[in-house]
Amino acid sequence: MDKRIVILGAGESGTGAAILAKRQGFDVFISDNGIIKSKYKEMLYDYEIPWEEEKHSERHILDADEVIKSPGIPERTPIIQAIRKKGIRIISEIEFAARYTDAKKICITGSNGKTTTTSLIHHMMRKAGLNVGMAGNIGKSFALQVAEEDYDYYVLELSSFQLDGLYEFKADIAILLNITPDHLDRYDYNLQEYVDSKFRITHNLSEDEYFIFCSDDEITIKELEKIVLKAKQLPFAHRKRDKEVAYIDDEDRLRIEFNNVDFAMSVSDLILKGKHNQYNSMAAGIAGNVLKIRKDLIRESLMDFQGVEHRLETVLKVHGIQFINDSKATNVNSTWYALESIHTRIVWIAGGVDKGNDYNQLMDLVKEKVGALICLGKDNSKLHKAFDGVIETIEDVDNMKEAVRTAYFLASNGDTVLLSPACASFDLFENYEDRGWQYKEAVREL
Repeated sequence: MDKRIVILGAGESGTGAAILAKRQGFDVFISDNGIIKSKYKEMLYDYEIPWEEEKHSERHILDADEVIKSPGIPERTPIIQAIRKKGIRIISEIEFAARYTDAKKICITGSNGKTTTTSLIHHMMRKAGLNVGMAGNIGKSFALQVAEEDYDYYVLELSSFQLDGLYEFKADIAILLNITPDHLDRYDYNLQEYVDSKFRITHNLSEDEYFIFCSDDEITIKELEKIVLKAKQLPFAHRKRDKEVAYIDDEDRLRIEFNNVDFAMSVSDLILKGKHNQYNSMAAGIAGNVLKIRKDLIRESLMDFQGVEHRLETVLKVHGIQFINDSKATNVNSTWYALESIHTRIVWIAGGVDKGNDYNQLMDLVKEKVGALICLGKDNSKLHKAFDGVIETIEDVDNMKEAVRTAYFLASNGDTVLLSPACASFDLFENYEDRGWQYKEAVREL
């Protein structure tokens, strides 16, 4: 009898996993507690995969040999508890897809910078003529690409939720950019659980694999001291102190030095600006050198990469006011980097679903740069608690058009209007992309 695979969640990840499972000859069923988007329904019809929506039927689910869970479904959900009770193994789409490809995997995680670094490495590898796909928390699902494409390499952006479902999975190059408190609502507000989740990217690494990490990140270093890692360790930092293989030297050049590699380029030539992007560029540069990509191609890639939509994306200048879309900033640390990188007075649009945010770390930058705050969310009480009396003007709005119009009214020639919410988007928007698109549309309508 065919092994039965049940998939929970029929979005990009789940539908891709269902198609790969069907192509591998499994008995497949997919269940979604919400309404399945029509494009995914069409894909399931094409592959003759049975599905259900707006419910999870235990009679169809609890006879599974293995369950593939969408990263968006929390552990405390009743159906997950029922599956656990029955002793059925739950894995992620990433774990499942990796079983059916021999491609080399460059895997990136971190609280911030994942998408930028993943996209930058993918750009670099394509420039070098490598046959490479990009997947994970970005673009077309890993499983779907394994089912329908034939790549030699994958660059995978991995969120903590995707890492939670990994067991036998092994990266060839594992990159951990940073760890700051994020998604703590999903980890019972326990930072160590979130750290453990991020460090799953290092699981199963042997002497043949590489671990690239930021030695300026205190949480990462503290955790590294507790564990034994066999992989080759390639740390990067803003300044060289010890064994860092990438750093910024006294002449303001990005240097990469390890084995026979000696790479240097001026920081002013990097297309991505700001201290956080120097880290992202160092991580990508190290990965490029591990992959033996030519130095001139690495340098070009770091100079001509187009950046990521919704991440410090320049939208328009209207009457001397610059509008920037940083909708992808769903945590406080991301917003810190955004505020840090702007050198004008800021009208800041923030708010949404708070994930246990501590706004204190923004206080110095806010006092220095923010002239007005537009709170865009259903519940703005935490933003008010943090910034009432600190920011001169604070306005509450409940839709993007009003947010943009209010910001425009409060900004002056030479100011920057920054959408950098520091929160998830699910109270008023479908996702952070929808939030970013609505922002850009509202700016164009000014």
